Amino acid sequence: MSDTQRDIVSAGFSLALIAVTAFVMQRFFLPLVWAGILCVATWPLYVRVRAALGQRTIVAAALLTLAFACIFIIPVLFGVAQAAREVPVLANFVVHANTDGLPAPDWVANIPLAGSAIGDWWQATLSQPHGLSHFFAGSAVGGFHSARDMLKILGADVFHRLVDFGLAFLCLFFFYKDGEALTRQITAVGSHFLRPERWGRYAQKIPTAIRATVNGLVLVGLAEGVLIGIAYAIAGLPSPALWAFATGILAIIPFGAPLAYLCAAALLVFQGNVGAAIGVAAWGTVVLFVADHFVRPGMIGNATRLPFLAVLFGILGGVETLGLVGLFIGPVVMVLFVTLWYEANVFDTVPLANAGANVDITPVATTPASPAAPERTQ
Repeated sequence: MSDTQRDIVSAGFSLALIAVTAFVMQRFFLPLVWAGILCVATWPLYVRVRAALGQRTIVAAALLTLAFACIFIIPVLFGVAQAAREVPVLANFVVHANTDGLPAPDWVANIPLAGSAIGDWWQATLSQPHGLSHFFAGSAVGGFHSARDMLKILGADVFHRLVDFGLAFLCLFFFYKDGEALTRQITAVGSHFLRPERWGRYAQKIPTAIRATVNGLVLVGLAEGVLIGIAYAIAGLPSPALWAFATGILAIIPFGAPLAYLCAAALLVFQGNVGAAIGVAAWGTVVLFVADHFVRPGMIGNATRLPFLAVLFGILGGVETLGLVGLFIGPVVMVLFVTLWYEANVFDTVPLANAGANVDITPVATTPASPAAPERTQ
């Protein structure tokens, strides 16, 4: 067997082994990705904790993993406890509304221009027995016959998410414990297939992008939930803490917060509290405007040196293609793409040099105004 044939067989074996491994582990990709994102985002904190504990790697990894588990689990348990009190009532309301029909509220007829048409449509669909089933035809809601059915479906989904949750924190512990060895191995593989200097340019962008995205999306989103939640409590909205938690989660996604606080405002209108509804909608709009136009773009764009459109398309495109985890993967992909784009600076004077032009062919220097421009290798 020639060396070329041996290389082809070796490459085929490696690709086949990678494909089989990916097939076996596909169920666990999501927990691994979430653990990796959290590990990269909090690695500087882990290094400081480990130094404070006398370089005890296992102890530091365990303490930090437990701390983050509590940070995530306590709000989730609080939200689940609140939801457990509200879901049976909501489920019974949906089932009875589906069985007996849902009468149109009086305020529907007072809507300017479209009130009459909306009232007629409501009367012909939602007010009829099993109208909700027909309205949600093709979805799981149409098959519900009792509150128990709804709770079973919800419970199975919650259990599935909790398993992923536990696996993610288990992976996080081992990422902390063996992170440095894993980083060395990834660097060795990347440097083998790319030039070491080029691999270094890309590798240094990823942690910055992840940390900036976590700070800009998660922290700002949760802060929006707290601020808008105060308005919920003042307006007298039922279960304001649960609404604030849902708002904070949706606020992580760009343009997701209005879905929460406008639904809350609609509920207040439905209860006849129009003034409070206007106040909630106005306060939510102000908080969203300041966060999305000043705080969030500043935290992400300034750290990653990405233009606004690249940040926006990275976040929205990531959510569209990968779901919630795409919020963090999308900006990383855009950072790497923009780094690749600015690599063209290395070659922008080559045609002039080959043509013998009497010009300075020194590579164009990067400037702070060039987002994600790669550093020059001496």
